[in-house]
Amino acid sequence: MKTAKDFLDDANAVVTRIPTAQAIEAYNSDDGGIWIDVRDTADIKKSGTIKGAKHVARGFIEFAADPNSPHHKDFLKPDGKYYLVCGAGGQAALAGKTLKDMGYQDVTNVGGVPDWKEAGGPTEEV
Repeated sequence: MKTAKDFLDDANAVVTRIPTAQAIEAYNSDDGGIWIDVRDTADIKKSGTIKGAKHVARGFIEFAADPNSPHHKDFLKPDGKYYLVCGAGGQAALAGKTLKDMGYQDVTNVGGVPDWKEAGGPTEEV
């Protein structure tokens, strides 16, 4: 039986996680990356999110990322650059692995919104 830890280990093996300070530098560099919060709407409403981040819940990522899905989000393209955030980094890693499995190449896990806020990253209430 595969455990939650096994899934996380698999995801962390293929999705690079960067330190919060490096993520803030990338955000401020405006490198063309798209920032996505993969938490549920209720969690985002409680804590806010990264300023300008898109929202695609982890449980919906396959539908949003598939160009053949009626639920496809136009900002998701396999050749794009994506920074994923969640509550602590686990959901972002798992969603990132899903995107990688779907052919997305440039996917980075920036960890959790609490760390982002603590480091002074720009946020907004939703």
